[in-house]
Amino acid sequence: MRTVVLDTETTGLEVERGHRIIEIGCVEMVNRRLTGQRLHVYLNPEREIDEGASRVHGFTWDMLKDKPTFREVADDFVSFIRDAEVIIHNAPFDVGFLNAELARLSRDPMERLVATVTDSMRIARELHPGQSKSLDALCGRYGVSNEHRVFHGALLDAELLAEVYLAMTRGQETFDDLLEEDPNDLPPLDPELLSRLIVIEPTPEEIAAHEAMLDEIDKICPGGSIWRRVKASAT
Repeated sequence: MRTVVLDTETTGLEVERGHRIIEIGCVEMVNRRLTGQRLHVYLNPEREIDEGASRVHGFTWDMLKDKPTFREVADDFVSFIRDAEVIIHNAPFDVGFLNAELARLSRDPMERLVATVTDSMRIARELHPGQSKSLDALCGRYGVSNEHRVFHGALLDAELLAEVYLAMTRGQETFDDLLEEDPNDLPPLDPELLSRLIVIEPTPEEIAAHEAMLDEIDKICPGGSIWRRVKASAT
């Protein structure tokens, strides 16, 4: 499964008033692993930037007048996101701005270009009701370092969101039924196959890394990791 984690920065908060995108940052994951492939562009928004927005991301229009317009990067952008699952924090905001840019070029909206759009803020709302859903708060909650985040930046925020999303979706609640299965109901293992299996014992370092990962899962998964629960029930 190809996934693109995406973020934008804009000239202001209201797309209905003609505010535009000034930065797009995307990072690619395949099968929940970052590939190192990314798309990052600064854009000339062809209009002034609100003072409040400038305080957030640090850009003024004068700093961006030599950058390409969205029209000039649209093909690269569409190629990068096409048919992917796209993950965005507060997706309606970014999708609204991206669809406005695409509409200016008479191009298909995001919903037709990608496989699906996943709102990571909605996931955070379900996992942590009544708590802050900001990216900074989630970084702190899941141990993702954001000390280098002085200003908001689309690429940096996409990279942080990718780590947060992987942590938020690492839960194992859907495997609870495995604890209730009767081993006698499982098909017998092929003795010939078993005789050919090679058992490789883990090194102390690998065991320590495994336990550290289980500790992380215990922090965010109600009931703890399935492996430790199975071990506890067996003993």
